[in-house]
Parts: sequence; structure tokens; C-alpha cells
Amino acid sequence: MDTYVIATVLIVFSAIFGYINVRFLEFPNTIGLMVITIVFTLLVFALSYFDPTLLEKEREFIGHIDFRTLLLDIMLSFLLFAGALHTNFQQLKIQKKPILAFATLSTLISTLLVGIFVYFGLQVIHLDTDFIYCLLFGALISPTDPIAVLGILKKVGAPKKLETKIVGESLFNDGVGVVVFITIFGIANKGLAHFSVLHTTLEFFQEVGGGLLLGSFIGYTTYRLLKSIDDYDTEVIITIAAVMGGTLLASKIHVSAPLAMVVAGLIVGNDTVRQSAMSKITEQYVDKFWELVDVLLNTILFVMIGMELLVLTFEKEFFLAGVLAIPALLFARYLSLMLPIKFYAKKLDFIKNTNIIMTWGGLRGGISIALALSLPHEMNRDLFLVMTYTVVVFSIIGQGLTVGKLIKKLT
Repeated sequence: MDTYVIATVLIVFSAIFGYINVRFLEFPNTIGLMVITIVFTLLVFALSYFDPTLLEKEREFIGHIDFRTLLLDIMLSFLLFAGALHTNFQQLKIQKKPILAFATLSTLISTLLVGIFVYFGLQVIHLDTDFIYCLLFGALISPTDPIAVLGILKKVGAPKKLETKIVGESLFNDGVGVVVFITIFGIANKGLAHFSVLHTTLEFFQEVGGGLLLGSFIGYTTYRLLKSIDDYDTEVIITIAAVMGGTLLASKIHVSAPLAMVVAGLIVGNDTVRQSAMSKITEQYVDKFWELVDVLLNTILFVMIGMELLVLTFEKEFFLAGVLAIPALLFARYLSLMLPIKFYAKKLDFIKNTNIIMTWGGLRGGISIALALSLPHEMNRDLFLVMTYTVVVFSIIGQGLTVGKLIKKLT
């Protein structure tokens, strides 16, 4: 099955399911698409008892999609650049210290706590696994998903200070989370005998620091190019080249492409840069183009997440483990946010109940599933994939549909 056929099928499904959501359900786009796709997939399962043809065709179709590569190596850079481009840079600058703490310290604490909780929780239901694999699950599930967060927070009307914290954290902590995941994966794969604290620390800072520096360079270069001409067609193409070329360069020099794209998007989207480098018509075209990219890729992504139900191994113990992981993850997130919030609360005038809202508003999405799909079978891939999928579905549907009401009630 060639790439064009796969892209066509995904876009056709996205258009049909998107229409059904807008016409009848009126859910936020990300939630509606995933709900409809899951229902569609379950109907295919039901029909397979009478005729398995459709189920076999859908499984064959999903089998041709490399979800991890498509999301992490291609889609993510576009989505993060688009999200950062429309983020309030001034608010982000004011809140930069707590956002940095949430994206780094809180992610690391959550990874450790989730690993501990899951390790002992799995023993209770007689699913023993190595602690390092539980840490690996903690690393892939702890970062909040900027794609899910941005898509839903736009609809709920959160206070700007709070929205900046949640969005800013989600933009940066996925890049940090991917680096943490890769680091723990290397330890799990090679064994502690080959683990070097110095080497691992240097690799971590190379990925994170290099990504930030590369993003700054790409953002500044893009700004200078946009400022030197006034042709909206060419300027839109320059922003596309910045994302695609920057992502490719990041992979070649082994730095974090997600972090690079976030920084580049923030620089290009900065109001000062916009006013000095873009005419009004260029600004409109750049904004509209990246809004369309954001909507299109989001739509395709959440349809794919729904379809990934077909690759799960249906074991009731695995599903139970996923259900138990939900409160463990929420509790770990609450604890991981506590220290930075207490430290910065008075200095930056946090709104009340920030910790509760950020805990419930920290949604998980496609990045976690992509990382779970990358696990080899000897690292309990089937178990952790079902757990991840269970958490993601609850997060997007359960938390996503109620976070707006919670914000209104607690603020």
C-alpha cells in the first residue's frame, strides 16, 4: 500500500468523522474525532463475527502505518511549530521559570514516581516486570501532550496566566520527555553494567541544550530572511523550509528536534518579530497556513489514535493495569507539580487551585502511544501499550471533556 493511498484514506476518514462531530456531537475536535474513530473500530470488531473482511482490511491498513515514525519524525515538528507560533510569547516570558521547572524537574519526578507506583501496582495484580521497564513507562506517559492540550484548551476559556503555564509546559516537556525516554531505554537495552552517569548526562544536555540552541538559530535566521523581503508566498515557504530543514538537521547532529521547533516557532511568532519582519498580508497568510496545518495534522493524528485500538493485545489483566495506572499517574503529577508551584506561587501570583487544575489539565496523547509502540516485545510492549492506550483515552475523553467545567468551578 503506497503513501498516497494511506494519506487519502486517513484524510477521507478525517473529513467524514470531522463532519459527524461538527454536525451532531459538537465535541472539541480532538475528542470528537477520537470517540467516533473508536466507535467505528468497535463496530468493525462487532461486524467481524459475521464477516471478518472489513476487520482484516482495516488491520492491514493500520499495519502499513509506522505510527511512531510518522508522528515523532514528521508530524510533531509541524504541530509544535504551529502551536508555538500562536502562543503568547510575552506571557510565556513572564512565566518562563515555573514553565522550565514543570518541563524538567516535574517531568523527572513524575517519571520516577509513576515507575515506583506502577512497579508495585503490577505486583498486586500478579504482573511482575522489571523496575527499569516501569520507569520506561513512567518516562513515556509523564509528559503532557501539546497537541491534545492546545486543541482542548482553546475551547474551554482558561485564564490566560493558567493557559500559558499548561501550554508552555506541554510545548517543552514532550521534548524533555522524549530525551528521558531514550536515556532510560538505552539503560534498559544495554544494562546497568554499560551505564555511565557522565556519558548519560552529557547526552541529555546535548539533546536538550542543542535543541534550544538550534531552535534559536533557526528562528533568528527565519526572522532575518522574512525581514529582508516582502512577498507572502515566499515567506510562507520559508517557514515550511525552517521546520523541515531544521528537523532534518536536528536528527543529523543528534539534538532534540521538538525543542528546536518550539523555540523557532516562539521566535517567529513573537509580536516584535511579526511587526518588524512581516507585512499585514504576510502575517495573515502565515497564520492561516499554519492554522490549517495544525487542524489537518491534528485531525489525522486523532483518527490514527482511534484506529490503533486494532493493534492492542486484549488481556483483561492488561486493561486492569491501565485502569490502575490512571490514579497513579494523576497522583504522581500532582506531587511533581507541588514544589515548583509552592516556590513560584507568591512571586508570580498564581491563581488558586493551580495544582489541581494543572494535574487534571495535563492531557496525554499520541506522543505517549508512539513511544509505547517503539518498545520491543521483551520490554513488555503489549502490556505497556494497552496501559498507555487506556490512560490516553481516559485523558483525552474523561479529562478533556471536564477540564473546562473544573476550571470554571475552581477559579
